[in-house]
Amino acid sequence: MLFRPRYTIDTIYHLDTAVLQQKGIKAVFSDLDNTLLAWNEFETAKQMDELNQRLAQAGIKLVVISNNNAERIGKVLNPYQIAFVAKAKKPLPFAITKKRREMGLKKQQVMMVGDQLITDIQAGNLAGVESVLVKPLIETDKWNTCINRFLEKIIFFFLALAHPVTFKETLKNG
Repeated sequence: MLFRPRYTIDTIYHLDTAVLQQKGIKAVFSDLDNTLLAWNEFETAKQMDELNQRLAQAGIKLVVISNNNAERIGKVLNPYQIAFVAKAKKPLPFAITKKRREMGLKKQQVMMVGDQLITDIQAGNLAGVESVLVKPLIETDKWNTCINRFLEKIIFFFLALAHPVTFKETLKNG
């Protein structure tokens, strides 16, 4: 299904590198705002750096795929040398597919993690990679995301008719 995530987890920071390695994941593509950092924070989080180091030690590359502009993303990620794709135009899958191909990875080796069904999960599903929905880090959003959140409530209702979307501390089938 277009909006159903393959997996859910309460936060990207609970991803278990051993589980990712078991699944053959070589790259975690992540949204930035409300997935790695609160959308209104311009300073990087210590947790993000720790996650990047933990993934790197396991041989897994962290790459941010964001609809934000390069200036905003670079300000946050460049001090930690985290790769990114700006203006990704999610839910279109092209940025995910292009980056995956540049890295020489197969679809099943990439996991797209994000906090929005309409952008992140849809883009990951359209790109054919593993999709992981996380809870937003904070409850507020930029004005343009509020529209998506309203539509997401409707989508969550219909997803729940077949199988509710729930979050745990470990990867769970969505």
